Amino acid sequence: MTRRDFSAALMGGATGIASTHGGIAVGVQTFSFRELPLAGAIAAMRDLGIGYAELSQRHVVPADRAAAKAWRTAAPLDEFRAIRKQFDDAGIVLYAYTYGLRDDFTDAEIEHGFKMAQALGVNTLNTSANVSTAPRIDRFARQFGIYAGMHNHASMAPNEFSTPEDFRKALHGASKYLHINLDIGHFTAAGFDPVSFLEQNAGRITTVHIKDRKRNRDGRQGENVPLGEGDTPVREVLRLMKKKRYRIPAMIEYEYKGADPVTEVRRCFDYIKEVLG
Repeated sequence: MTRRDFSAALMGGATGIASTHGGIAVGVQTFSFRELPLAGAIAAMRDLGIGYAELSQRHVVPADRAAAKAWRTAAPLDEFRAIRKQFDDAGIVLYAYTYGLRDDFTDAEIEHGFKMAQALGVNTLNTSANVSTAPRIDRFARQFGIYAGMHNHASMAPNEFSTPEDFRKALHGASKYLHINLDIGHFTAAGFDPVSFLEQNAGRITTVHIKDRKRNRDGRQGENVPLGEGDTPVREVLRLMKKKRYRIPAMIEYEYKGADPVTEVRRCFDYIKEVLG
């Protein structure tokens, strides 16, 4: 089953909470609920009527650095199967797993990340990786048949995904399993146009992260703001997705300073529903 076929089936035939609007599956990255335990995040999604989710490593990785290092090759896979069941029981489709795969990771650590995704029953692993790590990630993505979406930030730091050229470099010569996890807020903050980039690269994008940011100015990072209050063309991105009928989930990633995560995710969700009609 290709990613496109998987997405089509997921969006057209899934049972549970219906949160497809304007033909677009609208979900949430659980990082949005980082202040809550995973059970609380799932309960919040269920109460808000959000039926698609992307699991953040924040909800599974040990906080202690030494423990996290050991965990990266020894995390019990049964725990991930149990996590999947929690989402299933709540009527929420778990679409992807977000897990950072860095240059200093061993091959065993990268491989176990894909085993975690496999145990979760997802075919997409989104990752804040180094550009130079992409070939190793691609090797394991091919081995497991799991799509790996490279996630961008606005840092413009060497060997980090920030620019269209970073993505071009990573995807050049890569297999069909190496993809892009486009964060439109970070992309805008870095000075690029997510609308044209999305239109040009839709076939290689696993997920679109929906957030709003100001552009970086005078060497300072643009701040995260509520949807519709920054420089990110959120409406235009969503309308393009609807018009083109892209089989790409739009995942809310709440990062600005707000009241509380449940209130603010609801605010984001309402904004998206209004735009998509």
